[in-house]
Amino acid sequence: MTDRWTRAEERFRQREAERRYRRNDQAWEDYDDDTTVIPRYTDDEDHDEALAAERSRRAAPQRAERGDEPRRGRPQRAEGAPPRRSRGDGLGGGRSGAASARSGRGRSERGGSRGEEERAESRSERQRSAPSRGRRSRAASRKAAERKKRRRNLWLIGALFVALFAGAAVFAGMKVVKMFGAPEDFAGPVGPLVVVQVHSGDTSNQIADEMQKKGVVASSEAFFQAAVRNSNMNSVQPGYYAIPSHSPSTQAVTALLGKSSRVGNLVVSEGRQLHDQQDVNTGSRKDGIYRKIADASCVGTGTNQKCITYDQLDAAGAGADLTALGVPSWAEQRVRDVPDRSRQLEGLIAAGTWDFDPSGTPEQILKQLVGASSRSYESTGLLQSGAETKLNPYQTLIAASLVEREALPQDMGKVARVIVNRLEVNQPLQFDSTVNYALDRTEVATTDADRGKRTPWNTYAMPGLPATPISAPSLNAMRAVENPEPGTWLYFVTVDKQGTTLFTESYSEHLRNIEKARQSGILDSGR
Repeated sequence: MTDRWTRAEERFRQREAERRYRRNDQAWEDYDDDTTVIPRYTDDEDHDEALAAERSRRAAPQRAERGDEPRRGRPQRAEGAPPRRSRGDGLGGGRSGAASARSGRGRSERGGSRGEEERAESRSERQRSAPSRGRRSRAASRKAAERKKRRRNLWLIGALFVALFAGAAVFAGMKVVKMFGAPEDFAGPVGPLVVVQVHSGDTSNQIADEMQKKGVVASSEAFFQAAVRNSNMNSVQPGYYAIPSHSPSTQAVTALLGKSSRVGNLVVSEGRQLHDQQDVNTGSRKDGIYRKIADASCVGTGTNQKCITYDQLDAAGAGADLTALGVPSWAEQRVRDVPDRSRQLEGLIAAGTWDFDPSGTPEQILKQLVGASSRSYESTGLLQSGAETKLNPYQTLIAASLVEREALPQDMGKVARVIVNRLEVNQPLQFDSTVNYALDRTEVATTDADRGKRTPWNTYAMPGLPATPISAPSLNAMRAVENPEPGTWLYFVTVDKQGTTLFTESYSEHLRNIEKARQSGILDSGR
């Protein structure tokens, strides 16, 4: 009877405990722990202690039926179980049972057993919930690690953005300081002269950049500020200028605008030849193109002046490397066959105004001038001409040089027609200009002895065109040969010192015109 009441009371207490402290383990497993609290550590010894308490609880009713007294001291361990640690919280079933047996303070064996069973059940309940807490702890640890990694990445990205922003701020600050602050400028003294090129269409900004690049000014901004304050900058012409290096910006602008700073500026007059010639009547020297180039190449003054010499240019112009001299492909073969190498560039430097870099070598200077002249000749339609005249480009150039030396501008078309007509019938041209070309001392009239000398240029001694051009033709002469004036003329002669020229197809009439020229004195020789 007592045993039944004891078991009934135990079941009642167990139902009450489950009703009051019911726990849904599935809900705890699904609960997303978003905290970073360190998970509780569960010792294996606590688990073993809970198992031992559970066995003691189950064995208590049997001992009560048998009338066995609980042993004094600590409860016996299960066979093979590890020793348990004593608990100081009063929840240990073994110590609580032993204390009740010893004290005899009105507690019955049944009451002691119930208390021990309740505490063992509570401890078992905690052990059953331990795996769930372990799973939650591991999930929370992983989430905490992921959050920590995300925070670290966010910090790195933030630091990168801060660094980029700081760099941009510093760069912008430097630009602002540079914009509103005084630009860098030389204070002097100035250095050696350097050659600076101003291209056609250059703006003040582009000139300023070139000045800084060549070391004339410390910064393009300083030169630009000085240039915009000088209204004469609008008059700067394309070309080459010798400016002192390390110049203050205002001095650099002043030097650029000065007349003495222009260098490498060459003017070739119509009919000019490469080499110097001496006039028979006056004895004066007529400077050739090489002499003109030498004078234009000088940079500096006094003892510091540097120039390319006439002899250096003459030697360079006779070089065998025609590509290095800028000879165009349409003239290359005929130039290679010229009997006198010193005259091979004759006519390839055209009449006009040219700019060249005086700091270059003689070969580089000649290449620059020959190349610019070739492009100028080709602009007249030289490469497409010859359909009517039957002349190739180089022959057209030779004929134009004859027209330049023989005719005034108003008669160039007629003289060109005489050349074409005589070439068609294989009649010698018999031009005095071709006789004079090979002479050191020249004049309008020529002697019988001069005309009798057989040279590659004397058109009295041979039919056809001379070996090379005999001068620098103008573009007007080039156009005259490319499109000669229609006519049947075969002869012409200048009859007075004013340049009056008479044309005819009759040889007898031509002889009468020559007599008019003699009477005017134009054919008198100074020899």
